[in-house]
Parts: sequence; C-alpha cells; structure tokens
Amino acid sequence: MCGIAGYFGHLRQDESRSLLHGMSAAIAHRGPDGEGIHADGQFGFAHRRLAVIDLSPDGAQPMASGDGSLCITYNGEIFNHIELRAMLEGRGRRFRTASDTEVLLQLYDEYGPDCLSHLNGDFAFAIWDAKRRRMVLARDRMGVRPLVYTWHQGLFYFASEVKALFTVPGIEARLDPVALDQVFTLWAPIAPRTGFTGISELPPGHLMIVEAGKADVRPYWTLSFPDKGDESDRPQGELVEELRALLEDATRIRLRADVEVGSLLSGGLDSSMLTALAARVVPGRLRSFGITFEDPEFDESTWQQTMADALGVTHHSVACRSADIASVFPAVVRHAERSLLRTAPAPMYRLARSVREQGVKVVLSGEGADEIFAGYDLFREASIRRFCARQPGSAIRPHLFRRIYPYLPSLRQQTPDYLAAFFGVNVDDAADPLFSHRPRFRTTAGTKMFFSADLRAELGSYDAAEELASLLPDSFRRWHPLHQALYLETRFLLPGYILASQGDRMAMAHGVEARFPFLDYRVVEFGANLPPGAKLRVLREKHILREVAADIVPPVIAQRRKQPYRAPDSASFREANYAAELLSPEAVSSTSLFNPAMTGRLLDKSRRSGLNGFRDNAAFVGVLSTQLLSDEFL
Repeated sequence: MCGIAGYFGHLRQDESRSLLHGMSAAIAHRGPDGEGIHADGQFGFAHRRLAVIDLSPDGAQPMASGDGSLCITYNGEIFNHIELRAMLEGRGRRFRTASDTEVLLQLYDEYGPDCLSHLNGDFAFAIWDAKRRRMVLARDRMGVRPLVYTWHQGLFYFASEVKALFTVPGIEARLDPVALDQVFTLWAPIAPRTGFTGISELPPGHLMIVEAGKADVRPYWTLSFPDKGDESDRPQGELVEELRALLEDATRIRLRADVEVGSLLSGGLDSSMLTALAARVVPGRLRSFGITFEDPEFDESTWQQTMADALGVTHHSVACRSADIASVFPAVVRHAERSLLRTAPAPMYRLARSVREQGVKVVLSGEGADEIFAGYDLFREASIRRFCARQPGSAIRPHLFRRIYPYLPSLRQQTPDYLAAFFGVNVDDAADPLFSHRPRFRTTAGTKMFFSADLRAELGSYDAAEELASLLPDSFRRWHPLHQALYLETRFLLPGYILASQGDRMAMAHGVEARFPFLDYRVVEFGANLPPGAKLRVLREKHILREVAADIVPPVIAQRRKQPYRAPDSASFREANYAAELLSPEAVSSTSLFNPAMTGRLLDKSRRSGLNGFRDNAAFVGVLSTQLLSDEFL
C-alpha cells in the first residue's frame, strides 16, 4: 500500500525531479517507509512506500523491467500474486524480487492491458510502456484505491490524492460547484468528477491509456445483475456453502503480508464474521480494533467485547467523544478532499491513528457487505414503499416504516398519512429508476436551501439526481427492484463516499492499509447473481450472510439487528472555536457559496438548543466541511 504520483510529457531533468519530490511530499502519509523517484525526460514517477510485502529494498518503486522497457509506480495489493507468480513461472518467466509489484509488471509484459482480468486486488497503478510510447493507468474494480489526474500546459499529471496535483506550478485549486451540488444531493461527486474543477478521477474498474497527447478511458469490468427472473435457482444450502468458501478464501488471501494484519471489529455481523474467519487462519495472533462512544445511541462496545471474548482475540478500543470529533475534523476534510455531510469519517480517522500507534500497518474491514447483501435500512424501506404503493389508501401498511427505524423515535409519533407522504409512497413513482433512493436524495437536497444566490444562479437548472439517472446502464430497467437499489449503492455511494471518505483516505492518513474481503470481486459477482430473496427475505436483511454466520459467530451476533454506523454531528462542534469562525457571516461571505444569514441562524440554533433532524445536521456539517475545504486548499 503506497502513494503514487507522476507525469507524462517533456520536462528538464532538474525540473522534473524537483516536481516529483514536491508531489511525493504531499502524500508522504500514504507511504512513510520510503520514497522513490524516476524521471527520464519523457515521463516521471514518484512513489511513497508503505512496506507490506517484500520488506527488502528489492521491492522498492518505481520498478523497471529487466530490459528497462517498462516502469511501474503502484499503490495497493494484488492478493493473488502467489498464484500469478506460479503461472508466470510456468510460462518461463523469472523473478528478481518477492514483491507483488514485479508480478504485476511481468503480468503486463505478458498480456498488456488484458492483465487486469487476472488481478484480484485493490490497486491503482501507472505503467510507462517505452516500446509503445504510452502510459497505462488502471484502478481496481470496486474503487478501493484512489487515482486522480489532470492535464496542464500539454502535460498529463496523476496522483493518489488531489493535494499532490496542487504542488505542480500553475495547477490551482478551485471548488467545483456542480460537484458541490452532487455532494449536497447524492452525498458524493459522480466520477470522474471530483470536488475540484479540472481534476478528474479514474472511475472504479476503468483503464486509461495516454498516448500522443490524448487519453482513452474505458471500463475493463462492470457491475451487472441478471434480468429479473433469471437469478440463480440453486438450493439455498448450496449457495450458503459456496458463499462461505468464497469468504474464507477472500479473507485468507487478504491476510497475506510480511507484517502483522489486524481486524477492525465494530461488533456488527460483518466485521465479526471477518474477524472470526481471520482468527481461524492466524489462531492466537490476531488483534482487533474498535471505536467506542460515550453516547449509548452510537456505542457498540458491549458487542465488540462479546465477540472478542468468544474468539479469544486481543481487542483494543478507541474512545471517541464529541470534542474528539471536532478536534480532528479539519484533518479529516483535508484527507477526504471533498465536502462531507456527516462526521462519521472522524472516528475512523482516530481509529486508524490508534491502529498505527499499536504498531499495525494492515487491517481487515467489513465494508461492502451491506451493499452486496442488502444490509441497509434503505433496501427494506424501498421494499415497504413498493408494498404500500400497491394500496396507497391503506392506513395499516405505512406503520411498517416504524419497524425499520426503531432508533428514530420521532417517526413513532407520526400518522400513517405523514409516513406515506414522507417516504414517497405513490404508485406512479414505482417506475422511477431512482425509486429506492429518491427519499434520501430529496431529503439531502433540502440542505441546498443554504446555497448562496450566486451559487444557485451558477448551477441554474442542474439536477444531480437526473444526471445520475442518465448514467444507468441500458439493462438497469430489466433488473429486479432490489438489484436496482443495490447497483445505485454499490456503483456510486460505496466508492464515492464510504471508501473515499471512511475507507482508504482515513486509514492511509496514518499509513494504515485497510483490506475488504467482502469486496473481493468473486464475492461481489456471486452476490449479484443471488435471487433477491436470498439477500432480503421479507424484512430480514442479509439473509444468506446470516445463514453463513450461524456457525462462525455467536448466535447473539449472528441474529443481531444492524445498528447503522453513525457519530454525533453538529453537537460535536459546540465548543469548537474554528467552527464559529468559519461559519461567521464574514467567512461565509468570502467564499460566496452559502447564504451568510441562514448559515448564521443555523450556527446560533446549534449552539443554543441543538439541531434536530437529518437536514439541519447535514447542512451544518456540509457547510462547515466546505468552508474547511476552501480554507485548506484555496
């Protein structure tokens, strides 16, 4: 796991090395174990190393092929590198190192860009191909590892993080108003858009070939689902056994490292399963890590300890108070490099720091299970909405909404008519391709009432949700409604928010590599082909995963209802002086993005009586994070 940066074009040798050192320094946190630079007049690569596999100097990057015709800078891990090495050796190839980097380089030499179909890993890389005078860049299927790029004065630049690009003379940071609208509607920018004008990201599962001053971007893998009715009809027992075997193998190969691998343990089903599977592979040697909160509404410490005791693993917990969230939030925004609507990344930032302080560089994480196996309340909510839409006059069916949100007591006090209206229960809406997510988007978009008149005028009639709908594949309408919802969550929110803001960026801020067994592409493809009822059985979320878990984790964990991961939002900043300064009328007016009077009233209310409800809390965090983003980069 590392940080990468580079360029393609002609620069003087002295100019290029200074440039590459500057880009490298901006992402030094991603690779504190070493720096590598290569420049030859046609291209330049920089690399920050986090040594995980082959700790010797032989594994350092940038790495060139034996004949010098290829050079690579690479961020991530190829988890099946042992099998690929054996395959390549069978084809007569010989290796100088024990690193997975050399495996990737020789695999490209053997197959060219088609090598991507052989890889099982989380990665972003750039390869200079001297024979063809081109640069080839790629990003893993699920978008675990970031890769951003831009063109400037005829040269192509790329990096793991945007901040490295801003060290290039002449590349200036400007917030993208359309990206801001997307965040304040969809929670994240739609790739290839980033939070900054002129800076793009390579979408997940995509390949880019840069040659002759042009870039060709195309997918090499796409998430897809079978047509409705064509899903697997195999007996449940067979499906459970195959999924168990896949998860065991996905976990096993993600424990491959020449350093200790730990496990993040929240106390929920997903992280508990992975910790249990990992403990079987490294019995007596696994350490787990979790977050605790002083507010019982957010705290899961009891479940973490229950699981740790059952497995006999050493568990380390990190207490996270509201004041702790406020103290690290500026750093969180700096590493996320985008506006945020929730404070949830902040505890993950603190957890990663603690993991590194404990001497651990690599951890397993349960992210992805909810998106693949329908774990979020949103999926159950969409099912109930469709059920209610078939009898829109029913006074009984809307009561079901209360069952899926027991942690929102305000819902329990509402009438059936209010619940039906709030959740958008309308028979005419059922054909909407965004049906499952429309209430979330509509509620989130309410935060845009704090936009300034200038920003509204600049955006005009732009509609982020409609742009999202326009990007859906032609086959989308042939899928089961649950699969449509899973696609929206997995294809857009998972890489755009969960992995970007809570996954890679928060872990790598402290030089910690997070690995995600549920995002093994074999598990993802298997999950996509399961019948909807195997994932959401009536209102039982992650049905098949719970069946797999039955003999892996204690029953109290296997049958536990999902507790969404959340953290205190606006309440965290009541004593934070910087929040009052950045949300002051003068500071808000200086960015011209938000309405100073409305933002001031929001700040006053948060300090006087506190904010209630999602919209005001999301608006507060969204405005504050955007002001921090502007303060940091502009």
